[in-house]
Amino acid sequence: MTEREILLVVHTGRQSNIKLAMEVALRFAEAGVRLRLLDDEAPQLYPCCSMSIVPADDKAAEGTELVFVLGGDGTLLRAAELARAAGVPVLGVNLGRVGFLAEADSDMLHEAITHVIDREYHVEDRMTVDVTASVNGLEIAKTWALNEASVEKSSRERILDVVVEIDGRPVSAFGTDGVLCATPTGSTAYAFSAGGPVVWPDVQALLVVPSNAHALFARPLVVSPASVVAFEVDPNGHPAVLCCDGRRTFDLPAGTRIEVVGGKTPIKLVRLREGPFADRLVEKFSLPVQGWRGPSRG
Repeated sequence: MTEREILLVVHTGRQSNIKLAMEVALRFAEAGVRLRLLDDEAPQLYPCCSMSIVPADDKAAEGTELVFVLGGDGTLLRAAELARAAGVPVLGVNLGRVGFLAEADSDMLHEAITHVIDREYHVEDRMTVDVTASVNGLEIAKTWALNEASVEKSSRERILDVVVEIDGRPVSAFGTDGVLCATPTGSTAYAFSAGGPVVWPDVQALLVVPSNAHALFARPLVVSPASVVAFEVDPNGHPAVLCCDGRRTFDLPAGTRIEVVGGKTPIKLVRLREGPFADRLVEKFSLPVQGWRGPSRG
């Protein structure tokens, strides 16, 4: 039988996280599952048991069963970069605040480990977006995002003048702090904070959400996953910044055209249990549901 191996990614900024990571390592070692550590995290984790250390690059998760994440959504997004390159799923255990992308909270850590050891989990694909930026037809950036790609003003004092285009046709133009294109997964992240709708993850769609736009028509749009969404930065205006998942940033000169389309490569997320998305929404956002009586059973 092929030896099982898992890449462990940890938010090492807290001593409590490091302690939990060592507990995870021991549990997997006892079950005969090898662990990999990233070289930039290994010094904090004092490798023990059956561990190997690998560079934090596109090959870090290659050949592993999954990426096991201890941290918040930021740590999971970092792990997603490694998992996407290797085509393996990600399992997040939330040690942060909301942790919407994580499958389990810290009080379910040992249960999550047991599910993995027993191979009692399933994997679902989450839509991504592919992003290209160009100036006068010359490509200057090419990247992707799981949550969102945002185009934002480059300095606090200035307004970003942008034209929004859907499927080759202009829809609106306005001055704004920024505008973003999000996936359903990202609808509960930056897009939600900017006033966008929450979209169920099994709905295939792209969200276009302006942030603090100065315009009469600057409402969020929900468009086809097959659409091409484009943002054109005013060539006579100010430069901008492209930011994907809050992790990959690119400086954009005035006149840049940014195109966003449904991604070719999804992110695979591990799920340990079935359940309605509505329940996750209520739990993560602590939504008030007092007084709910449910459908009549009579």
